[in-house]
Amino acid sequence: MTTIKMAALCTPNTYLRTLKPRRARHHAPTGLGRAQPTTLRLRHFPLCRRHFSSCGGREEGGSSAISCWCFVADPAGKASGLSARPFAKMPSSPLRVAVVCSSNQNRSMEAHNILSKRSFNVRSFGTGTHVKLPGPAPDKPNVYDFKTTYEQMYNDLLKKDKELYTQNGILHMLDRNKRIKPRPERFQNCKDFFDLVITCEERVYDQVVEDLNSREQETCQPVHVINVDIQDNHEEATLGAFLICELCQCIQHTEDMENEIDELLQEFEDKSGRTFLHTVCFY
Repeated sequence: MTTIKMAALCTPNTYLRTLKPRRARHHAPTGLGRAQPTTLRLRHFPLCRRHFSSCGGREEGGSSAISCWCFVADPAGKASGLSARPFAKMPSSPLRVAVVCSSNQNRSMEAHNILSKRSFNVRSFGTGTHVKLPGPAPDKPNVYDFKTTYEQMYNDLLKKDKELYTQNGILHMLDRNKRIKPRPERFQNCKDFFDLVITCEERVYDQVVEDLNSREQETCQPVHVINVDIQDNHEEATLGAFLICELCQCIQHTEDMENEIDELLQEFEDKSGRTFLHTVCFY
């Protein structure tokens, strides 16, 4: 596969990175978005001690090395031998993760819920100007300000049509949301730094990248922005949340996130049949 050198224009100095094509709009299609037949092969990953118990590892021969055997997907049925891709050392600090969708209601909150249960340092956001929830008709959504709490939305819809919003799962979703945090948040209003921002649709990805590139440079700290398209319904949000969680777990265990992330995303594309977009911005 041809590599492309890209200059990150948002830095004061020219910063060159060698990136594999991620099927962004300026890349020729590579067929990575199509599902491929997969088999599982066994891989050996050395782990640090703090993750020994959670990963089912075992010590060998009384040595200090801790190892774990994992099944990972191998595209096109090419299962041949063992691979020792280094997943050895944890980052010096926990990964700071943001998950972003349009209204900070369904997809980003489902991922927030899953990641927080896995003890990730995670926050979730929307990028829209208003929060929109399904209404009695496609052209009649319920529109709220981002300052409106989940509790207020829940009570409002409960009064409007309890049966409708119970049946379509909106009340259940809002009940979950209000147990995670008080209200939706807008990404453009957050000035905290993250190591990883994951978006749930390409339009949101574009809005996040545009916002990050418009900010005044402060520290030149890199932030990786990754998009995976997730349909905005309850079932796909759950499946997408587990995929995002698995991706975050793999990134958390990389020895060198800056140099390994493109190879890791390539593996996830092959494994999931989904297309991932990836760029690097700077704070």
